[in-house]
Amino acid sequence: MRNLRRMALGGLLSLAALATGSAALAQEGSAAEIGQKLSDPLSDIWALFTEIDYIWKEGDFTNGKWRSGQSVILQPIMPFRLTENYKLITRPTLPVVRADIPVGRRYNSVPLDDLTEIVFPDGSAAFDDKTGLGDMTLPLLVSRVPDPGQRWSVAYGATLGFPTATEKELGTDTWEIGPAAALTYKNEGLSAGVLGQYWWNYAESGNDVQDTSHGAAQYWAWWSLPQAWQVGTSATIVYNHEAASDNKWNVPASLGVAKTVKFGKMPVKFQLAVEKSFIREKDYGTDWKIKLNIIPVIPALVKRTLF
Repeated sequence: MRNLRRMALGGLLSLAALATGSAALAQEGSAAEIGQKLSDPLSDIWALFTEIDYIWKEGDFTNGKWRSGQSVILQPIMPFRLTENYKLITRPTLPVVRADIPVGRRYNSVPLDDLTEIVFPDGSAAFDDKTGLGDMTLPLLVSRVPDPGQRWSVAYGATLGFPTATEKELGTDTWEIGPAAALTYKNEGLSAGVLGQYWWNYAESGNDVQDTSHGAAQYWAWWSLPQAWQVGTSATIVYNHEAASDNKWNVPASLGVAKTVKFGKMPVKFQLAVEKSFIREKDYGTDWKIKLNIIPVIPALVKRTLF
């Protein structure tokens, strides 16, 4: 836990230094307009997205008892203007994780590779505490620059996965690739949409690595309120094709509130949400989650078209 806090603090300080180190932080538009743009992953705004999660998991491995964990997700938002009519959206995502990892299975399940089968009289598994980096993902989405007043936007592209995990249990040990797509809708008071990604492994980082086939679909809907407040939902549905039939899905719902403020010339969005999984992995899945987002806006590092 102490290592996680140090890594998270170091990341936040680095992001803050980058955000405050530039003199050109003035952004056009009010705090409310900036907050709505930050709710749209296809917008043209640059930002340093940070999410701090407190997670409670349970299942057959825990005999119905919760086990807690934490994570910090670092995700710079970097849209590039490819041409006058098209832009590239990049959101590299790097998680820092502290998690309880099961090191054994119940007797009526298949043992995990390279792990000793440890069970207790109630049928639950033994756990080991792991802290470190998880695997990094990188979606690359191309979208047409919207016309003034346009409400619907579509983006297509690819998503990559990199074996950056510092502990074997926190990643897949594989290089991954797959398709990605996003559909968004926005008007004067609503920003909504869905972003889907799917990965397959195409190369291995270690030995005896299992094939991967999994996906994630993030959905959101945020309504604007007076004084730059927002209320809404944002959660990610997870699917793992390689898991057993009762461990393939995690389907959560969430309720959150957000506020965008300006510290001098730097806008920052704060977002707090509670998430509950109504469908989750039977053996050991996320049940509840509290999410805190801190999203400072930064000036565009690349302002010209690339082509």
